Amino acid sequence: MSIQSAVVLAAGEGRRLRPLTRNRPKPMLPAATRPIIEHVFDALLSAGVTDLHVVVGYKRQRVQNHFGPTYDGVSVTYHVQEKPLGSGHALLQAADGVGEEFLVVNGDQVVDPQLVQNVVDAHDGRSGDEQDETAATLCVVESERASRYGSVRLDGDRVVELVEQPLEGHYRLVNAGVYAFTDAIFETIRETPTVDGTTPLPDAIARLVESDTSVRGVQSEGYWTDATYPWDLLAATRRLLADGTNVFRSSNQRINGHQTETRTDAGVRRRRNGVWVAPGARVHENATLQAPVVVAADCEIGPGAVVGPNVAVGQNATVGPNAVVVDSIVDEDTRIGANSTVVDCVTGQAVWLGPSCVVTGGPADVRVDTQIHEGKRLGAVVGDRVHAEGDVSFAPGTLVGSNATLRTGTVVSGLLAPKSEVVR
Repeated sequence: MSIQSAVVLAAGEGRRLRPLTRNRPKPMLPAATRPIIEHVFDALLSAGVTDLHVVVGYKRQRVQNHFGPTYDGVSVTYHVQEKPLGSGHALLQAADGVGEEFLVVNGDQVVDPQLVQNVVDAHDGRSGDEQDETAATLCVVESERASRYGSVRLDGDRVVELVEQPLEGHYRLVNAGVYAFTDAIFETIRETPTVDGTTPLPDAIARLVESDTSVRGVQSEGYWTDATYPWDLLAATRRLLADGTNVFRSSNQRINGHQTETRTDAGVRRRRNGVWVAPGARVHENATLQAPVVVAADCEIGPGAVVGPNVAVGQNATVGPNAVVVDSIVDEDTRIGANSTVVDCVTGQAVWLGPSCVVTGGPADVRVDTQIHEGKRLGAVVGDRVHAEGDVSFAPGTLVGSNATLRTGTVVSGLLAPKSEVVR
């Protein structure tokens, strides 16, 4: 393989994922029990990448402290984007670190390794003339959500148009955010006009297309999802658990100097198909784990608890006696109290839900910034270090800001600001 280097764009905040991104950047949010960006790293390494470059910005210490200088034996170099000036500007920060050809992947999406491999194969498979003419190769996937992400129009394998806001039904090919570039892209980015002070990478690619520079599109059937909204995290987790791959970290990976739990069969107790329990997790003999479900290291599942299907329980979390957790992400250090019911929920880290709390599942109308999203499958998003004393009810679509306190017997709905206190 000719491409050894890859740049992962991980500088964004992810405001539409608030309150989860209040204390960490979007790529560090969980998909199953692992940060999204770890799935990106795995996809790149599976394609033979030996040199990782990560562009960081918002809350960058959370990325750098988590991974350090290596990932699974591969060196990691960090490049800082000081201000959020667009994905094209972010890529420029890594210009001095990569060679003549390199991969670029958005760090806030879960990508099947097949997508990366398809791009590598298409880029490496160019003929001599094509190598001189092709400045970029990008991955496209078929999706009904083209209007949300922007679309690509192909003529054979040549990209002839990038459409920013396509009409539903007319365009179905989505730019999946997986690219192979030659170093000519950097000059193109510098020449691309800014939009509201930012330089989006798709604008630079569109500039190449408009100048008749060859941009190749490779269609892939591999799984892809962008984590734009909280319900996307739940959808990504459902898919990862259904596939049953990469639910744990690599066995020889070291995070913060400590050996992490193993990814697959070695050292992981599989009770039956679709149930993964990490070493050190304690599951009471009277608890029920319904596939698919993953329980990370140092967790405790109490007697009579029912966990699953489609649940990821992060490291050092606790699900109390007779609690029920379904279709949810329970992030690290979170406590679900006895007799609680949690459905279609994403918790932040170190959340405390006391006894007999109820998170009612979706569908719900969810307000994100000034936009109402109707009929989304979301019970609640509970930010970091929220403390619910007990017998607290969450209406579908509730977003609770970090460090909020919810007193006993309260009913919460809508959007709660950080550090709020709700009393009866």
